[in-house]
Amino acid sequence: MSREIAKTGGFALQPQNMSEAMEIANMLAASQMVPKQYQDRPQDALVAMMMGGELGLNPIQSLQNIATINGKPSIYGDALLALVQNHPCFGGHEESFDEQTMTATCTVWRRGEDKVHTQTFSQADAQKAGLWGKSGPWTQYPKRMLMWRARGYALRDKFSDALGGLITVEEAQDIPGERDITPRREPAKQCLPEQYPDEKFNTNFETWKGLIVTGKKSPEKILATLESRAVLSEVQRQKILAIGNEEAAA
Repeated sequence: MSREIAKTGGFALQPQNMSEAMEIANMLAASQMVPKQYQDRPQDALVAMMMGGELGLNPIQSLQNIATINGKPSIYGDALLALVQNHPCFGGHEESFDEQTMTATCTVWRRGEDKVHTQTFSQADAQKAGLWGKSGPWTQYPKRMLMWRARGYALRDKFSDALGGLITVEEAQDIPGERDITPRREPAKQCLPEQYPDEKFNTNFETWKGLIVTGKKSPEKILATLESRAVLSEVQRQKILAIGNEEAAA
């Protein structure tokens, strides 16, 4: 490949014409660093690159994040969020998960609009759609799949202009009759925080108490550190806050 084949941002190749794009597609399709569906298939790789380019993805990002489900392009849930976050009208988003009702919630808003937009997807919704207990990610990572579905609905509702009509790979795989010809990749395992184990909490409690009593850390700082890694029960939170109250009353 000549040095003039493409402008780059680091190694983010950006072809300037069809000839350069085809040369990049041939190079990438000949490597082992792209999904199997694009290996030795430069024409397929080129189409994915073209579609990704319309969304602002560089060629390598396009091949890694755009999948073909029964001949239809779709995009992985994490890349869907990244595209929306790069949109000039993106105002922010929040995601949460209710352990009691097994409900994922995604709220997103556009700059210049007063109202936020919220979508939820619950275990009950998944059961109604015949997804709950389905072999694969729905069995292995049910919380993550619920969150991806809520996220996909919310982002597509408010940022269809950023997504070009693409749906998530996870949703496309669940459409009846659709056949996935893209190698499946597993969702990230550590997305939603887990409950802080009581046994571990009790073991570490005296250490935290010592830090609070000696003034090295406040109860609030200890709670902030713990809750960045796991979900504390209300009993656990109050037990730590009580140390500060006892010191204040002493």
